[in-house]
Amino acid sequence: MTPPDALPFRLVSASCPPTVLFLLLLLLLPAARGCPRSCACIRRPDGLDVSCSHARLRAVPSDIPADTVTLRLDHNLISAVPDRAFRGLARLRELNLSHNAVETLGEGALRGVEATLRTLDLSHNRISHVHRDAFARLHAKVHMGDNPWHCDCALQQALRVMAHNHEAAGRVRCHSSPLRDHREGQPFLAMDADLCNLAKRTTDYAMLVTMFGWFAMVVSYVVYYVRQNQEDARRHLEYLKSLPSKAPGRAGEEPEDASTAV
Repeated sequence: MTPPDALPFRLVSASCPPTVLFLLLLLLLPAARGCPRSCACIRRPDGLDVSCSHARLRAVPSDIPADTVTLRLDHNLISAVPDRAFRGLARLRELNLSHNAVETLGEGALRGVEATLRTLDLSHNRISHVHRDAFARLHAKVHMGDNPWHCDCALQQALRVMAHNHEAAGRVRCHSSPLRDHREGQPFLAMDADLCNLAKRTTDYAMLVTMFGWFAMVVSYVVYYVRQNQEDARRHLEYLKSLPSKAPGRAGEEPEDASTAV
């Protein structure tokens, strides 16, 4: 007699071709093979959904499956994103790195996924600096708010290439800045100064001050050298004047103490 719990399976298997049944099993079963430790992987029609949220990760996993389309690394302890950290993920469309401890983003952090990535969440981190080319080839929608940004030339250049992503710059608030009238929490878009020219002027000013310092040192040395020579010449002249003078006697004149013979 057929067990009651086997009847649904027999009905499904009898009404579905083997190929369809195999696809259904792929959709319903989690993709445990190749799934990073402390992560959950779910197979979807277009690829793999990898969720590593709240896993207390301190680094980006290195064994992420190549067919991953969605990667959630939010709410962890990740402090750095190495160059080419997501290499090999040629189908990655969504990357969530929010609520971590990332402090900076290098030039090659997103190398290899710029063309496919559609959503990037970097919010709620500790990011203050990014490389000027960090987003150079990126076409994704970026969330960058709630970070202690240092609004400098590099950040200005990084956001300048994201003209298609005006919302990203709109959510950036400056925690610090080279501007004297900077106010903490000031929106980045409210700063109309060219921070790159400001940095150049600061460098030029520093170089000018350095050159003036060297010139002042050279002039001071020359003045000291001249004065020292003058002092030595004066002392030598006084020494010559202090020497006793010996006047020569007149011809045929005998010394006053000579005795006269009688």
